[in-house]
Amino acid sequence: MGQQADGPDEQHRRPAGVSDATVAALGKLSEALECVHRARGHLYSFHQLIGHADLMLDDAVEQFRTAGHPQFADRIDTELLGRNVIPGRWTFQIVEDFDDGYHALFTELDRQAREELVGGRRHLYEAEMKERRRSRGRSGHEARPGAGD
Repeated sequence: MGQQADGPDEQHRRPAGVSDATVAALGKLSEALECVHRARGHLYSFHQLIGHADLMLDDAVEQFRTAGHPQFADRIDTELLGRNVIPGRWTFQIVEDFDDGYHALFTELDRQAREELVGGRRHLYEAEMKERRRSRGRSGHEARPGAGD
């Protein structure tokens, strides 16, 4: 198939016979996956922040000892430093479990649905929304990079 003079590229055009309901369902699945990607980023932030805080405890322990408060230094050193954040797990283990379980399955289901239903095309819902909302012939409203209207 050749490129249209105007409109989305081939990878962002609905294949023949694909219903509005299918495009909407794929769009909602994609939107949900995007939320999961954002949550995953927050999980990695949590992982890094907890790790940084744990390393900062070394300084806190030393400062409590220097300040003459060995009871707090000892308690932080033995009860908090290096402690699991949930039973049996440091944050890297939580991240790995999330990545290998929930995130992997979600990503696979999204990929499989797109492959089987629309030949792997991504963001069809958004591409069609762009076509409805853009002002043809206006600068900054081109259908795709390098496509003059």
